[in-house]
Amino acid sequence: MNEHTLSMRLERVAAHMPAGARLADIGSDHAYLPVALLRRGAIAAAVAGEVALTPFHAARRTVRENGLEQHISVRHANGLAAIAAQDEINVVSICGMGGETIRDILASGSAHLSGRERLVLQPNGGEQPLRQWLMENHYHILCEELLQENRFYYEIIVAERIGPVSYSAEQLYFGPLQMQARSPLFLGKWQRMLVEKRKVLSNLAQARQAVPEARMEEIAQQARWISELLA
Repeated sequence: MNEHTLSMRLERVAAHMPAGARLADIGSDHAYLPVALLRRGAIAAAVAGEVALTPFHAARRTVRENGLEQHISVRHANGLAAIAAQDEINVVSICGMGGETIRDILASGSAHLSGRERLVLQPNGGEQPLRQWLMENHYHILCEELLQENRFYYEIIVAERIGPVSYSAEQLYFGPLQMQARSPLFLGKWQRMLVEKRKVLSNLAQARQAVPEARMEEIAQQARWISELLA
């Protein structure tokens, strides 16, 4: 993967960028996403934020080698602290991290958001707590995608802050729009997950050390939800 050939995941993230967007790509790594979008003329400007020094320097190099220093600002910053008001950012992408990490980035950096930005999020697991945060902060989920790459399932969640919204516990777990669409890939993922949940429950039941009852009940509840989903 490079700025010329994005991964399948980043191509799907790119598909949710409004034309002419001003993007903040948080945890930008090598800045492949903003550079690819600028090269295609898909966005107007970007900020590439990176908290770790090695990828920060890699991002600067990618931007410099593509002659895009005037259009992409690479910043060494923690999360949304990379964004300044004068950037006039209207899309924030956060990709390739756990859902809880993305949630924490949004929560701790919310002062840097105007609330008018589109969020394009690609969590690696942990989608439930991320959706919970979105709901609690009045973000409506506008689009959800599920894709499979290198045998792993990945989700993309697109949300905007429109006003109060209420999702059920099951919708937060599965994804409200994915539950509705019930794609073959979605059903296949949860068939696999049901096998895994039942295996975990069986192993925990046989474990010699005490397992917290709340943890057992949580997994059992999830297994029941999946069974009902697939029924």
